[in-house]
Amino acid sequence: MAVVQFDQRYLMTKIMLCCSAGMSTSMLVEKMREAAESRSEEVEVEAFGASHFDEQVACFDVVLLGPQVKYMLNDLKLRAAEYAVPVEAISPVDYGTMNGAKVLGFALSLTA
Repeated sequence: MAVVQFDQRYLMTKIMLCCSAGMSTSMLVEKMREAAESRSEEVEVEAFGASHFDEQVACFDVVLLGPQVKYMLNDLKLRAAEYAVPVEAISPVDYGTMNGAKVLGFALSLTA
């Protein structure tokens, strides 16, 4: 009988942060990675500009939008529906305070 080994990458939750250009979320990405490490959560967090949404969305388990692109929420939800990827907006307070732990918890709650 063959033993099946799982690649840890497939057990990892992949979180995409989306903002205007992918730059303003870079600090939040780092805070989320730190929070995940302290909680022993297996996650991959990446940031992209909204212009890269269509080419990236299928590669992620959840997408969170920065406040500056929240106006795109309904449109991006429709575009992500094809891949069954939830899309939600990050709380402006959590974004402004760079609360990586809270944003991470929110992202993980959307994949449960």
